[in-house]
Amino acid sequence: MSSLLTNSSAMVALTTLRGINDSMATTQNRISTGMRVADASDNAAYWSIATTMKSDNSALSAVKDSLGLGAATVDVAFTAMDQTVEIVSQIKDKLTAATNGTVDREKIQADVEQLQKQLETIASSATFSGENWLQQDMAADALNKEIAGSFTRDANGNTQIENIVVDTRTTVLVDTRASTAGDNTGILTENLAGGVATVAYGTGTDIDTLQVTAAGGDDGIISKATEAAILKYYDGLSDADKATFDATAPLTPAGTDTLAANVTARLETLSGAAAGAGVAPISFLDLDISTLGNNAVDNGILAAYIDVVDGQLSAITDAATELGSAKSRVDMQKEFASNLSDAIDRGIGQLVDADMNAESTRLQALQTQQQLGIQALSIANSGSQNILSLFR
Repeated sequence: MSSLLTNSSAMVALTTLRGINDSMATTQNRISTGMRVADASDNAAYWSIATTMKSDNSALSAVKDSLGLGAATVDVAFTAMDQTVEIVSQIKDKLTAATNGTVDREKIQADVEQLQKQLETIASSATFSGENWLQQDMAADALNKEIAGSFTRDANGNTQIENIVVDTRTTVLVDTRASTAGDNTGILTENLAGGVATVAYGTGTDIDTLQVTAAGGDDGIISKATEAAILKYYDGLSDADKATFDATAPLTPAGTDTLAANVTARLETLSGAAAGAGVAPISFLDLDISTLGNNAVDNGILAAYIDVVDGQLSAITDAATELGSAKSRVDMQKEFASNLSDAIDRGIGQLVDADMNAESTRLQALQTQQQLGIQALSIANSGSQNILSLFR
């Protein structure tokens, strides 16, 4: 039926064209923004997931920055510790060279002193962004250093920052507490003197069973120097004197002090303590061989110095190993965080990014449909003119 008031064909064509135009607007919007889901009205579920993941990725970016700062701090500490190992090795070599009785120990001490000052310089300058892990107040400073390592969200939506913890208790070179403090534990500043030495024999006065122990089990320079002095003194005796030698008795001929007492008295002088007041604290940085002579007591003290330097070298090597392990872990976590951030970006893209190949193809199809729709509407509108021709 033909009607002047109702053009059904035009209404159908107009509805179709309106749908095509809406689809084209959506496609053009996706092409211009590059996003399939630009807001919640496009796909509420995907938009919510993507928005949350974008927020988490932003937090992960901050974590990467923190890891960068942490990596730099660890690297500075490791580099300084690595240099410290080399310098302490040089000090050990020079002390070993000083065991030759013909060398000038005062000149060797001049070199050692400069190396000791260089160790202090390294410890104080190993700073990055105000953080110094090698020089700290071990009583007041936080020794567990935390580096933000990751940002996580559990199934319930709860978030958490996970930290990489580096314990610096065994890596501090200089404890800024007073060097006289008994609890100073910096590798270069701790008291190496140890406890008072006690001399005994396991069997009679057999030198092979000599036992030198330190009070409280605190084996240090005093006990090591005492044992070394006794053995060096013994080696210098004739066979006849060796047979009657007793390290627990006063020296002969005429003497009132034992070798152990002589060692203690000498160390009191070297440490700056008053006679009879006990040996004052002696740190790695206090070691001084400039006044040591070529006798059993002084040579024993020198041997003890070499022994404790070797012990501190082992401690510094262990500290460098720990820092190296921490550096490796931070570097790995930094790389993982970067890869994880990229993976999250790809995941968000899968949810909300538009497929430009598909959208461009769809746009071309819609443009063709639009042209056909316009043509169909034009044909439908011409129907009224056909009705007029019936009355001619």
